[in-house]
Amino acid sequence: MSVARESFRKARETVSVGFGLHHAEAVRSVKGEVFVEMRDGATGELLHKEHKQNVITLDAGILAAMLFRDPASRSLGANMLAVGTGATGALLSPDAPSPLQRKLNNELARKPWASEIFRDAGGNAVAIPTNIVDFTCTFTESEAVGPLNEMGIVATLSANPLITNPNPNNFPTRDTTVDVALYDILVNYLTFSVISKPSTATLSITWRITF
Repeated sequence: MSVARESFRKARETVSVGFGLHHAEAVRSVKGEVFVEMRDGATGELLHKEHKQNVITLDAGILAAMLFRDPASRSLGANMLAVGTGATGALLSPDAPSPLQRKLNNELARKPWASEIFRDAGGNAVAIPTNIVDFTCTFTESEAVGPLNEMGIVATLSANPLITNPNPNNFPTRDTTVDVALYDILVNYLTFSVISKPSTATLSITWRITF
């Protein structure tokens, strides 16, 4: 587990211990925001750019509680970004993401983080641990091609992005008797207006988590 992933877990532990909060309250104190850039693979021309806030899922609270109780219960933390085409609602104004979401509605691709960087309050990259971490993933020209409109951070069971273990129970229902330890856990979720990614463009996504 990398230093950044370790901080992802330890931050929740610190909040819970330091302030006596339950795990759900600890997760609500975490803020996520997403920076998206799509560029032409040949020229580097910027084709699309946006910045959005995300939803912290209720299952993120379960993951935090699992790791707080037993750090060895999951060998992988929030280790991949998944993108998909399954947001419901209008193409240009999809339905708002729900914290009840447990997986992407129609996952197209997922990929481990390319970089994990600590940042200070001013957004500058720093070498020491802080409460702000940028997790960045870049899909190359041949990856994640399609009309993307949903994405999320996933804590996977397998380190292989081709092996998926999605929770069969999903929004709008949320069965709390389902054992999430058996599945990939969706930590953050975001829906957005369609980004049509062609096979000639790269897509770089940075998910900034502030604890």
